[in-house]
Amino acid sequence: MPLTVAVAIAAMAIALPLLGWAVLSPRLYRDRAVQRNLARGMTTAPMDAGDGPSRGQQLADFARRFTPQSFIARLDQQLARAGRPAAWPMWRVLSAKVVLAAGAAVLGLLFAVGSPDVRRLLLAVFATVLCYFVPDLLLYSRGMERQAAIARELPDTLDQMTIAVEAGLGFEAAMSRAAYNGKGALSEELVRTIQDMQVGRSRREAYTDLSERTGVTDLRRFVRSIIQADQYGIAISGVLRTQAAEMRLKRRQRAEEKAMQIPVKVLFPLMFCILPVLFIIMLGPAAIGVINTLNP
Repeated sequence: MPLTVAVAIAAMAIALPLLGWAVLSPRLYRDRAVQRNLARGMTTAPMDAGDGPSRGQQLADFARRFTPQSFIARLDQQLARAGRPAAWPMWRVLSAKVVLAAGAAVLGLLFAVGSPDVRRLLLAVFATVLCYFVPDLLLYSRGMERQAAIARELPDTLDQMTIAVEAGLGFEAAMSRAAYNGKGALSEELVRTIQDMQVGRSRREAYTDLSERTGVTDLRRFVRSIIQADQYGIAISGVLRTQAAEMRLKRRQRAEEKAMQIPVKVLFPLMFCILPVLFIIMLGPAAIGVINTLNP
């Protein structure tokens, strides 16, 4: 075969796949991007290849198939209270639960087979169950921290909204200003509430979702007051001023309560860690002297 013909065939063999990739890849990428945007925040939406490894998706589907819907709903609520971390969507949490439980089961089985014993078998079962619920515990801890942060930020945010309303802004405009100018978990939730109202949801539904999504008692009380004020035509400025004063009082009471708990929390390390060392330092030389005197 002539050299020119071979080069032409090789060039066509390379050019045709490149042409197909250049034509089809933008469309495929665009479709994946659209699917990701539409499925964002949905817990039951199917995953595509651009969101994560296919093996993790298969594990998530397997775990969802054998997990009760009530349990998945509770897990979704924990994700909402944790702020729905971008690194931990629902499918990744379910995959982590399966992987951790399977790894603990394998290790526990090897541990129990080495020396057959009921206690070892029970320990292996306990380790498997504990590893299965480790993601739940992490999400619960993250949610509790976020709820505490929202409770701390609420009085200052209400003060900003009160100043804005008394300056002439409407309640929604004041909430928008406080949300977009602030930082933290509460600002993120207020921004989410404003976006819900912008897409057509009623104010009552958006406020109710805010209280249910966060699970903070003080915020739920504030939302209930705002809904009642909107329903009965009460002045918003007075409600905001009263709620801000009440939230500041509650924050001070929580700080005093934690300060009163410090002596009780310090008692255990004091009794078992500090006092024994002091007794050894103070009474040790005297005890050694007595022993040397009795046994010359």
